[in-house]
Amino acid sequence: MHGIYMTFVIIYEIIVIIAVLHVVMSNRQPVKTMAWALVIYFVPVAGIVLYLFFGLDTRKERLIGERSLNQLTKRSMLGFVGQQNLRVPDGVKPLVDLFVNQSFSLPFKDNAVEIFTEGSSFFLDLLKSIGAAKSSIHIDMYIFADDALGYLVADALIDKARSGVEVRVIYDDVGCWNVSHSFFERMREEGIEVSPFLPVRFPSFTSKVNYRNHRKIIVIDGRVAYIGGMNIALRYVKGIDGQEWRDTMVRITGGVVYSVQKAFLVDWYFVDRTLISSTKYYPSMDDAVRNDGIAQIVTSGPVSEYPDIMQGYVRVILGARKYVYIESPYFLPTEPVLFALVTAALGGIDVRVLVPWRSDSRFVEWAGRSYMRDVMNAGVKIYRYNSGFLHSKFMLADDSVATVGSTNVDFRSFENNFEANVFFFDTDVVRRFKSVFMSDISVSELLNDKPPVVRGRFRSFFVRLWESLIRLLSPLL
Repeated sequence: MHGIYMTFVIIYEIIVIIAVLHVVMSNRQPVKTMAWALVIYFVPVAGIVLYLFFGLDTRKERLIGERSLNQLTKRSMLGFVGQQNLRVPDGVKPLVDLFVNQSFSLPFKDNAVEIFTEGSSFFLDLLKSIGAAKSSIHIDMYIFADDALGYLVADALIDKARSGVEVRVIYDDVGCWNVSHSFFERMREEGIEVSPFLPVRFPSFTSKVNYRNHRKIIVIDGRVAYIGGMNIALRYVKGIDGQEWRDTMVRITGGVVYSVQKAFLVDWYFVDRTLISSTKYYPSMDDAVRNDGIAQIVTSGPVSEYPDIMQGYVRVILGARKYVYIESPYFLPTEPVLFALVTAALGGIDVRVLVPWRSDSRFVEWAGRSYMRDVMNAGVKIYRYNSGFLHSKFMLADDSVATVGSTNVDFRSFENNFEANVFFFDTDVVRRFKSVFMSDISVSELLNDKPPVVRGRFRSFFVRLWESLIRLLSPLL
């Protein structure tokens, strides 16, 4: 019996060594390599299982056909390159050029923007836009819940499909792991094209699996677009356990809607392998508002050559001359973003970060506290939002640039998830975001001037040690 046991131990040790070697040979970032090596070595059996589910780096070629993707991108967007009287302010031109050169994310002018900070007003506006749709409705959501609100939106979509409007829905298979199949099947039976993103077999074990489509974008008739942090779920209207969810969504009409449409159609090719590039999905914007407000849609994901949105964040932070304000439900910054925040604060820039009072993930909250201590020591002001759960994700700087979308300030959003943000280079829009931020700050608590408290007790050595240990796993959270 002892011999059998020793045989299993030896076999397991060999497997561990092979797994660690695989992690090392993958040439990941050193911090991520160390995190996976620690999990594999110190978490017997479960560490190997976790790595098989969440750690294997799927080759990009298996995820998407770049040739067809490039064809779709260029065919649909080349017609809009020669915009008349497009003037990019000198102060933001390097950032605009960064996105153009990396991923052909074109800047568009003539945009009207409405900001929603309450789910009730956003969903009412969305239902109104769906009701007015004449040709197509495209929805790309991380979560499309089968609750009362989800059924209300689904009924509205079914009504439009019956009247001949093309309706396409992408939902993330992990984000919707607890949504009944009958919910989506009902939409399919009514003529709506519905596709899951990267289906998985064991959703209860993969709530944090790699390569999830975390985007929240909606396009109506190619003329109206929504993008931000809200999913289609009742929690944004009534909250959960009495806790109201505070999030940000924007409604855009104008030139940049073309780019939102392109982002959806790229995702549709990803899930359905149908190449859609007809000009009917890019209607004339002759009736659009005329202004010099420039916007860019920037997407990122594991198939991108560069982490576009993270690089954008770094560029904005390091380029700031007066202030940088950030809202994020999670604060696990990658090394480049952490370095940029510390550098800006030490350089005298007013850097403020707003996070929830309590996170919906205790491990993320514990790990985030150690990062907060680091940036607070450099002069970054950390605020905790007290009026519900903050799920809002936006950043602004110097009254010159603002970005909002699905991207959290964490490793998973910057490196693994498929995300989408809109960058605004419009002083009026940025100042409106600044007003939203200041309103949120007014119901928040500044941590820098207070002794750090956990459950009514001052932080002890063991609490700090625990948070630092969990921080080692932050690339995996």
